[in-house]
Amino acid sequence: MGNPRHQDFTDPSERVVFGRQLGVNFSDRIVADDRRRGRGASTNLSGRFEKERREDFDDGWGALDELPPFKTEVILEKAKTIITRNDSPDISFDRSINPYRGCEHGCVYCYARPTHAYLGLSPGLDFESKLFAKDGAAALLERELAAKNYRVLPIAMGANTDPYQPIERQYRITRSILEALAKYDHPVGIVTKSNLVVRDLDILAPMAKKGLVKVFLSVTTLDRDLARRMEPRAPTPERRLDAIRRLREAGVPVGVMAAPIIPALNDSEIETILTRAYAAGAREAGYTLLRLPLELRDIFREWLLVNYPDKLKHAMSLIQSTRGGKDYDSTWGRRMAGSGPYAWMIGRRFEIAARKLGYREDGETLRLDLFHPPQRSEEAKQLSLF
Repeated sequence: MGNPRHQDFTDPSERVVFGRQLGVNFSDRIVADDRRRGRGASTNLSGRFEKERREDFDDGWGALDELPPFKTEVILEKAKTIITRNDSPDISFDRSINPYRGCEHGCVYCYARPTHAYLGLSPGLDFESKLFAKDGAAALLERELAAKNYRVLPIAMGANTDPYQPIERQYRITRSILEALAKYDHPVGIVTKSNLVVRDLDILAPMAKKGLVKVFLSVTTLDRDLARRMEPRAPTPERRLDAIRRLREAGVPVGVMAAPIIPALNDSEIETILTRAYAAGAREAGYTLLRLPLELRDIFREWLLVNYPDKLKHAMSLIQSTRGGKDYDSTWGRRMAGSGPYAWMIGRRFEIAARKLGYREDGETLRLDLFHPPQRSEEAKQLSLF
């Protein structure tokens, strides 16, 4: 059979047999390589809310070979609100902005994938090819900041999908939001995998001088091959490290997110990622352990079977050891870092390396006192009387 990592599975029956050997219900639903080239997920199964479950399968007529490749589609949507609120006790912010729904980076491990099911779409390939851009986001933001009951606290960007994913080059929604926040001296924290963030240094650097912004670059791995398979349309690890350097040189407080830590894939890189990021200029650091909520548990298994079948059993065994024997544990306080001996070891390795390198133990505090709300429109003032 040869090295299982390099199985091409050109015969669908080989997929089924090999999947059964690994204890995976793996059928012909894997989308052909040429249709999903440059994508992260291997399948495009219907979301959990659909009355009918649909999947492509080979009926022997070769029809699957005639299907077109997945192309990126962008739908402009008119959102009613732009600031999302949360009261999660294990999250450090209570409000966030997501300029886009879905993410073209295609990170196979993305915990936001299941949200596409709310749109009647697949958390698989649809999540990274059928994208939604929030048209008029900056105007919405100004309206919400002008509300009489608005109380300022830092807004998080990048909490769900990446604000600097490739379509931001064209739609520039993230930039328009930053322009509005800068106009009213509102604090913001950004998390991204993209070096496109340095495009906006003309906004970020002046905000940083006022203590209004900090940026985290997510560096999952320094292995180019693993990065290409795992997060196919995200910038290379080297470009992310260079973005850290350029942000630091411009005076923007910058940190690194070694996230997610994936057992048997990138867990050996914790110390190296922290070392390289610190050398580039990062002074804050964080990590999360891989999370596999809802549809993501199957998407990740299928990706492992296609790309690293020899690691599937070992990786899933370690993942389950950090989640009480299950694929995922959503309990507050445990969902980010896991539990058990393996999760404890990951946490201690991260803490020791961060402390040894000199990372800050307390995060950069953003200023709240400079915020001045937009002037409320006459229409809004009149409506408030009723």
